[in-house]
Amino acid sequence: MTWVYLLLAIGAEVIGTLSLKASDGLSKLPYVGLTAVGYTVSFYFLAIVLRSFPVGLAYAVWSGAGVAVVTIAGALLFGDRIDTAGFVGISMIVCGVLVINLFSSSVPH
Repeated sequence: MTWVYLLLAIGAEVIGTLSLKASDGLSKLPYVGLTAVGYTVSFYFLAIVLRSFPVGLAYAVWSGAGVAVVTIAGALLFGDRIDTAGFVGISMIVCGVLVINLFSSSVPH
């Protein structure tokens, strides 16, 4: 169940971050509210995850997956562009998250 909570934390963080972008400098109130709710829900589920995951590994997965998803969503929703170096860097983050999940004995499976 911890992995489900981690996925919920990542999803809520992505919603919060994308809403922050859509808020146009916190000037569009509905998006400001969605930003606050997204981050609150994300931290709630991340706190639950930290009961059973080491903090460093949980944070690495949470932030790494969030960066990758936000990058893709930003390109699709806002027309954000990513260059080759950015793509390589994001790919390395995704690979790091996969290595942690597949091979680390510190993460409960």
